[in-house]
Amino acid sequence: MSSIRDIAQAAGASVATVSRVVNDSGYVSAATRARVLKAIEDLQYTPNASARQLRRGASHMVGVVLPALDVPFFGIMAHVLERELFRHGYQALICCTDESADQEARYISTLLSQKVDGVLAISVLADVTQYRRFVDAGIPIVALDRDLPELSVPSVKADHLAGGRMMAEHLLALGHRKFAVIGAPAHSPPVLARVQGVVDRLAEAGLVAQVHLGAVHDFDACKDLAQDVLADRPTAVIGTTDIAAIGAIHAAIGMGLAVPGDVSVIGFDDLPAARYVLPALTTVAQPLREIGAQAVAQLCAMMRGESLLPVAAPELRLILRDTTSAPRG
Repeated sequence: MSSIRDIAQAAGASVATVSRVVNDSGYVSAATRARVLKAIEDLQYTPNASARQLRRGASHMVGVVLPALDVPFFGIMAHVLERELFRHGYQALICCTDESADQEARYISTLLSQKVDGVLAISVLADVTQYRRFVDAGIPIVALDRDLPELSVPSVKADHLAGGRMMAEHLLALGHRKFAVIGAPAHSPPVLARVQGVVDRLAEAGLVAQVHLGAVHDFDACKDLAQDVLADRPTAVIGTTDIAAIGAIHAAIGMGLAVPGDVSVIGFDDLPAARYVLPALTTVAQPLREIGAQAVAQLCAMMRGESLLPVAAPELRLILRDTTSAPRG
């Protein structure tokens, strides 16, 4: 197996010059670079990846920190980010924090020890203490789905406050006046922003909604939340996610209520399940794939030392299906 010294001897160049050519760093004249590249080809030299990483400080690995993988939104996002990173020449180290701040801190330590080139993060909480370690180490970060407040890092996310207003506006336009809001997890910044959007829009109409948030974000837990609020017979239930809304549909039907005849239900995300649940779910769609692609492009620009790209807020769209209608009477 050829070494870098063999290349240097064959090209009539110093080891340092060959290293600059191999690592694409520093000035080398065109003639010398051509001799070195020819020697590399003739001797079939392949640089050692580990040694090259130590010299260049580039691992071509990107940490992807997600709160969960068993929640469809985050599972789809993980797939999008991994594919986009691979397309740009990077490998994804996917870290599932399981909605735990302690587990998030441990994964951040692991990513730092792996010398990742960059990080894509959907944080568990708004606390940026752990993520500041990346900034201090000079590792670029892009936040997704929510901000990393107090850190000067770009974020790519939908306008969750506006999304909450969209859900309330649609139901108000249909004539609803008695509302309930359910969702989880209660500490999630996007969930809280959507709730605030709903509350603000209803307040403008002189209305107040019953808000019931839980700790666990799955179908069964959200079904239980919905059963509690449906006891007061709202005419409309707003789910802060599609999972919450689908849980509400099942709760309503289980209580003998017709959807949307007795109660209208709306969700947020437009997951694949929203199209296939019966009745099909009216929801506010956020473009997951566009968010993921924008975030990866932004991070790649940062890792290359280029100027930040302009970030446009991904457009939210109301998707009308079969779970909302005017209230009876």
